[in-house]
Amino acid sequence: MNKKVKGLAAVLTAILLMTALGGCSSSKSTGSTSTAKESKNIVIWSHLQQPEVDALNVVAQRWAKKTGNTVSVKLDKSDFQAFLQAAKSSKGPDIMYGISHDNLGTFQKAKLLDPVPTGVIDPTKYVDTSIKAVSYDGKMYGVPMSIETYALFYNTDKVKTPPTTVEDLINQSKKVGFQYDINNFYFSYAFLAANGGYVFKDKGNGTLDPNDIGLGNAGSVKGLQTIQDLVVKDKFMTADIKGDKASAAFKEGKTGFYISGPWDVDGFKKAGLHFSVAALPGMPSFVGVQASFVNAKSKNKTEAWDLMKYLQENNSTVVKARATLPALTSELDKPEYKDNKISAAFIAQVKNGQPMPNISEMQTVWAPVANNLQLLTNKKITAAVAGKTILDNVVQGIATMK
Repeated sequence: MNKKVKGLAAVLTAILLMTALGGCSSSKSTGSTSTAKESKNIVIWSHLQQPEVDALNVVAQRWAKKTGNTVSVKLDKSDFQAFLQAAKSSKGPDIMYGISHDNLGTFQKAKLLDPVPTGVIDPTKYVDTSIKAVSYDGKMYGVPMSIETYALFYNTDKVKTPPTTVEDLINQSKKVGFQYDINNFYFSYAFLAANGGYVFKDKGNGTLDPNDIGLGNAGSVKGLQTIQDLVVKDKFMTADIKGDKASAAFKEGKTGFYISGPWDVDGFKKAGLHFSVAALPGMPSFVGVQASFVNAKSKNKTEAWDLMKYLQENNSTVVKARATLPALTSELDKPEYKDNKISAAFIAQVKNGQPMPNISEMQTVWAPVANNLQLLTNKKITAAVAGKTILDNVVQGIATMK
């Protein structure tokens, strides 16, 4: 190679080297390359309690470290109206984690629920009741985190064999006593459902018909009559009883039966009470599901759903902090749940339970039922009148929503 060619080659080499170095410098200054993935900040709001949110944050930060993204977890104590306003603006979260599933109807109506993408969540790995709770028209719009329901607590010093029918419960209660928060529809619904009552007709495939209301049918009226009899005829409890009074009576050994949920277990254990839990005798209960969803207005849906999947697969510490049952069947099959007599009773009840209606029309139900239960237990109205009045009030309430 002659000197001229060698000189030209040297110049070209220098130019190429400078260009390459310049390209690296430029890339470094902008913080990105053609192959680098932009880091996203995923915002989670949660309506769980602080210990649960702390556990959630630990899991979320593991995902952030693994993916190179960041996650901000916030305990949200605002009402849902405030969330609706925030969600429609740039100030809303990407994920709402841990709210009662019966509130999803409000968000669905506001078009804030992003449908669960195919392949992100495998519904066959969850308790069937929990999937129904987060579905509309056969499609999932939320992801179950944990499940809870109520069952029959009984004092093992007073009760040797838990009842298997409502009649058996009443007969045994005449000897050992029975109290619960009777004017609370969440608990008393079981007596209506035991006889064929329902709130909204379940048409299958995750569809509830708000035009078919079963709160005034023959089964509901029969259940309402049983509720009135527990106070008026059998005198197990007063008409003004509240949950705390019923709980105290059971804890002190004054009553043999009590209806409540897993949140009471630790308190009874610490009190040294000899007790156990059984499924309600032939009575379907309301099942509550703590659910989570991705905001349809989120600009980071891909990352949000990836985080959601990670949270669901690693949320056992969050569920334990809440002291409820996991929605994943693989978790329920673990000895700590399956071989625990109390947990097993609640699991059995969940299988015989019904998810609280998740459509927005459910908000018209609670007040009419509560008002009429109080009138019923105070012997101000008959069961038939209570059923008809509840039905009429719910129908009127739904009409005002349209």
